[in-house]
Amino acid sequence: MATAQPASELTYSQEDVQQILNLAIAQQAYAGEFSAQQLLEIAEELEISPSNLEAALQTWQTQSIEQQRRQNFDQYRQGNLKKQIGRYVIANGGLISVNALMGFTFPWSMYIALLWGLRLGLNAWNVYHTADEGYEKAFQRWERQRQVRQKINHWLGQVLST
Repeated sequence: MATAQPASELTYSQEDVQQILNLAIAQQAYAGEFSAQQLLEIAEELEISPSNLEAALQTWQTQSIEQQRRQNFDQYRQGNLKKQIGRYVIANGGLISVNALMGFTFPWSMYIALLWGLRLGLNAWNVYHTADEGYEKAFQRWERQRQVRQKINHWLGQVLST
């Protein structure tokens, strides 16, 4: 961290420089996007070599693709959870109605609703708890299935087009 020195003698660590520049860029009122040429010019002004910039771009693209896949996976899981909740409400509403028409002398439908609700709650926990090994395993399994489907669709497309 910088100390109370004249402006020309101040020094900053690399981490401090990154944080300061991130804040400055975020506060910059720039309408639009930066072109690849502008990015290259900014890197040149910061004395970042073109090879380091290219490596950073490739890393950023890889991370962006991974982040998009994870968002797709999360949306997929949340969609499945919504379907499960819908089935839960419809089925248990019907069971409770049948039980009520039978006089509700023995509340068997409540036991079903409770057990099914417990399972649904655990599924919801798994969907929204993304910081554990189970999430990572589920994501890897989903990603493999997605890749297999893509390869099969590509192969079928080639076979059917000939």
